[in-house]
Amino acid sequence: MFEFDQYLGFLAFLTILTIGFWLMIFLLTFVIPYWVFGSAIERFKEIKEEKKAARERMTH
Repeated sequence: MFEFDQYLGFLAFLTILTIGFWLMIFLLTFVIPYWVFGSAIERFKEIKEEKKAARERMTH
């Protein structure tokens, strides 16, 4: 059925496929949402600071 080098190649293929699968799961469930929500929170903080600075300029 398989020779030894074909068996090793098949195992290498399955290993790479499995690593890629779990990497995609990790990226889609943790890294990307962390990046998106973190950047959104930072942007909201910047908008809040801009509004606060504008309000202070109006009163002074």
